[in-house]
Amino acid sequence: MATRWEGICEKVRAGQRLDREEGLYCFEHPDLLELGALAREVKRARTGREVYFNVNRHLNLTNVCVSRCKFCAFGKDPGDAGAYVMSVEEAVRLAREALPLNITELHVVSGLHPELPFEYYLEVVGALRREFPGIHIQAFTAVEIQYFSDISGLPVREVLLRLKDAGLGSLPGGGAEILKDELRVTTCPRKATSAQWLEVHRTAHQLGLRTNCTMLYGHIESRADRIDHMLALRELQDETGGFQAFIPLPFHPENTAMSHLRRTSAVEDLRTLAVSRLVLDNIDHIKAFWIMLGIPVAQVSLEFGVDDLDGTVVEERITHAAGATTEVGIAKEELLRLIREAGWVPVERDTVYRVVQRFDPEG
Repeated sequence: MATRWEGICEKVRAGQRLDREEGLYCFEHPDLLELGALAREVKRARTGREVYFNVNRHLNLTNVCVSRCKFCAFGKDPGDAGAYVMSVEEAVRLAREALPLNITELHVVSGLHPELPFEYYLEVVGALRREFPGIHIQAFTAVEIQYFSDISGLPVREVLLRLKDAGLGSLPGGGAEILKDELRVTTCPRKATSAQWLEVHRTAHQLGLRTNCTMLYGHIESRADRIDHMLALRELQDETGGFQAFIPLPFHPENTAMSHLRRTSAVEDLRTLAVSRLVLDNIDHIKAFWIMLGIPVAQVSLEFGVDDLDGTVVEERITHAAGATTEVGIAKEELLRLIREAGWVPVERDTVYRVVQRFDPEG
């Protein structure tokens, strides 16, 4: 008689969907390397030996935020030391400075500023599109989109249409945290609910905007909460097909209101990535965000179902405010080396996963 694990392996290899209890069992399976090997099989069946990355530049427009989530070290109140707001001209200047890197994406996210009108964000997107018509603009989490709706009085659909008309190309996946309102009441009570986050992405997909999705784990949630979060994403993906990549993000407690918690271990990070690949059978890519995982774990994660290392970033502020010790950006050549060193084939992609260049695996 087959063991529980053998049954899961048979289902995965037959292309059958894992249920909630099977996903939970994967989290509890004692052999981490067996778990990783199964996730690697799934990754290899989908994308072979290719590992994706892109050349992008992050722009964090402001750190002033009304939400002040307990797990965030980035947000400030107006007048706090270190509080800032970029002008439209400054955002354009910073983007222009990254042009020598041959960036293909501008990744724009920020805090929920209490005074900036929705028109400011439209102006930023419009200015970036006019100045850099060939660069994809991935901007504003679902939490930000919901906030723009709240402050403008416009429906979410109209907010997205106006941003799309201004030049928005896709949405990042941030702000999902854990899609369970009982937890959000404790950790982030002043921002979008689980249903609102999902509805923004549903609406974006209906309008032809591709999006990513995330999960912030390692704080007060349980492993069961993580599985339920993945299942909520899987259900929406069944409906719309608009998610491109899933990005599990380990919580960094330093300088937050939850600084008493311990950072997750490398083992827990790898386990979470592998389970993600096994449960999210309808999302094409699993991304290791190297800034939050650290380079060594991100490299090893390529053996645990991951097929994307995100991008060059250039300047990341949000995770570094919470004590991240990784570089704020990384050179394209270094990403190539890391992927090759781990035994995979580097593929530069654009934001919507069109291949820019396949590289020689031997360099």
